[in-house]
Amino acid sequence: MVAVELNVNGREAHLQLDPRTTLLDTLREHLHLTGTKKGCDHGQCGACTVIVEGRRINSCLTLAVMHQGDKVTTIEGLGTPERLHPMQRAFVTHDGYQCGYCTPGQICSAVAVLEEIEAGIPSHATDDLEKVAFSDAEVRERMSGNICRCAAYPNIIAAIRDVAGEDKA
Repeated sequence: MVAVELNVNGREAHLQLDPRTTLLDTLREHLHLTGTKKGCDHGQCGACTVIVEGRRINSCLTLAVMHQGDKVTTIEGLGTPERLHPMQRAFVTHDGYQCGYCTPGQICSAVAVLEEIEAGIPSHATDDLEKVAFSDAEVRERMSGNICRCAAYPNIIAAIRDVAGEDKA
């Protein structure tokens, strides 16, 4: 067992973990933050997406010990039922979920996507590397690691567009 300290959703967590414990299992099994879902457990579906130090990651592919002292934000850290994060509210407004299983990962990823675009970080879909701009193609590319088995993709894009303040008829 090794000592692991994380800042999860603004709270310090001091844990004794097997060094092979994934960040996903740490969140779910040790911190009881079950909003983050275990989908494929191979980094292919995005259901386990969380934000670590401002970057979105698949928490099933990383060990908790690799994030010693890091700031981790899960779906529970974005908002509460009484005070939803704007992205959570937009997902409700635009029906950006069906069964809801992928929704926490989709929302965490979407929040980080808008921050990436705002920061000017290009993607494979970026036309002009000097000017990263919001577009549906840009969002689709960046969200491609988050699979929705129910195929709510148009509604997810609409929710992200809404939060970004982009109008589209």
